[in-house]
Amino acid sequence: MNKQKHWYDYLWLWSIAFFVLGFFNILFAWLGMLDFGLPLLFALFGGNKFFCNNLCGRGQLFSLLGGRFGLSRGKPAPRWLSSKWFRYGFLVFFLAMFGNMLFQTYLVGAGASSLRESIKLFWTFRLPWDWAYTAGTVPAWVAQFSFGFYSLMLTSLLIGLIAMVLFRPRTWCSFCPMGSMTQGICKLKRLGKD
Repeated sequence: MNKQKHWYDYLWLWSIAFFVLGFFNILFAWLGMLDFGLPLLFALFGGNKFFCNNLCGRGQLFSLLGGRFGLSRGKPAPRWLSSKWFRYGFLVFFLAMFGNMLFQTYLVGAGASSLRESIKLFWTFRLPWDWAYTAGTVPAWVAQFSFGFYSLMLTSLLIGLIAMVLFRPRTWCSFCPMGSMTQGICKLKRLGKD
């Protein structure tokens, strides 16, 4: 029996579009803030993980690539990957990297640092990315945020793809920082109702 398709079943296209657009023009990285803001809003106002379960284009992309296209080994992930200490440890690390990105953006905006037209993969490897931005198009801090945010999104996509190939398609979802944050918000909301 086929599950009825909804418009949001095709949001995996959003994930692909985001990375393709950012590859050619880094300023499109700002669109990724939707992937940060919407899950939190759904959790805050809906008290649920509807976004994660139904609207997350990245999770859908992993399901498509790993499931339908068979790019996943389909093996269970090690239990520590979904353990509370790892999920929240990864969340703290991720937020620290996000905070560092914001600090670098601030430094560029304040004139204390110059714009770095590069993408940092895995928070370590710097890749030149200057073709994706024409200097002077926007204030330097706006471009710096774009490079930093695209780096963060691309790194997390690659981690998710590696997890997808090695284990089950949506293994990333078990330790996704946004998923951990929304889960925490939902738990706090439930406690507030008791």
